[in-house]
Amino acid sequence: MSRPIARRSRPRRPALLALGLTGALALTACGGDADKGDDAPARSTGAARQGLLTPEAAAEVVDTYERVNNRANAARNEKLLSTVETGQVHEQSRADYTLWETWSKKDQKEYASAFHYTDREYLIPPAGSGVSWFAVKATSSAAPDQKGALLVFDKAGGSTYRMTMAVYADEAPIPEVAVDEQGLVTPADPSEKVGALAPDQLGDHYEDFFESGGRKKAAETFAPTETSKGSIEVHDEGPDDDLEEYATEKYFAAEPAHPEVYALKLADGGTLALFPTAHTSELMLKPRYLSGFDITPNDEEARYDATKRDVVTDEFQGQALAVLDPRDKPRVTAIEYRMVDSR
Repeated sequence: MSRPIARRSRPRRPALLALGLTGALALTACGGDADKGDDAPARSTGAARQGLLTPEAAAEVVDTYERVNNRANAARNEKLLSTVETGQVHEQSRADYTLWETWSKKDQKEYASAFHYTDREYLIPPAGSGVSWFAVKATSSAAPDQKGALLVFDKAGGSTYRMTMAVYADEAPIPEVAVDEQGLVTPADPSEKVGALAPDQLGDHYEDFFESGGRKKAAETFAPTETSKGSIEVHDEGPDDDLEEYATEKYFAAEPAHPEVYALKLADGGTLALFPTAHTSELMLKPRYLSGFDITPNDEEARYDATKRDVVTDEFQGQALAVLDPRDKPRVTAIEYRMVDSR
């Protein structure tokens, strides 16, 4: 999983024919603490509903993930990492490993350094809730100044739990999740609308911020947040000033590599959703320059395809965190992408 060192904002290309990506790359890595559930809500030992697993078992899952992830990151061993990680977060981890050689020595060292998840709160659904996952609110020792992280571990059709999604809170702490008298959480149906949208509709609507600056539907659908404002800025910036004469840059919504959406009921009656999202960026020479110029991919793009070309299409896979309020518009409060392909 990625380490929150720096946040990718947008592709930046400093010159024609040697166009480069210099925007900040969001790096992360994953870890955990060995508290064995000390920070988890108290669970009743009565004859009430049982959890999908115990807090102690959840702690062992996270501990195992932490150990294996730290070993895999140090060696960039994707096969090893895949034993404890899958889904959208694994798409981003694979991209991190692919782009490793393009990073600064400082970023490489930080990414390869072991770290841990502390202050864990295990969000465990009831055994009969029909879901195969649990979540964890935690703080990363690599990002103590951030507002926490929300992690999801899912059996995802297998026999063991693996991390499938993980998002670091940017502008607001992760809100309080509703828990019952046994300390169990209530999963929400991703297809059930909460106000304007259902959790599984968030990604498609959110990508309009990149495609049109939100003008088609996103600006009217979502409450403005620092996260959404940042996405609008990506759309509005276009090519660098010295490239405006030569090329255009557009964004197009894409299918997430892994469509799973995870949602939980909140203590205030709302819903917390972790959802996947994706888009491509297309940098294209204007027609009058097509016959005499080519775009040279930057170092990151060249890791996927070093061919000089008229159009550079970069694919970004993302994860995001949103709060849906039945009385208000949904708010997306954290989002991060990785470039997973260039062609």
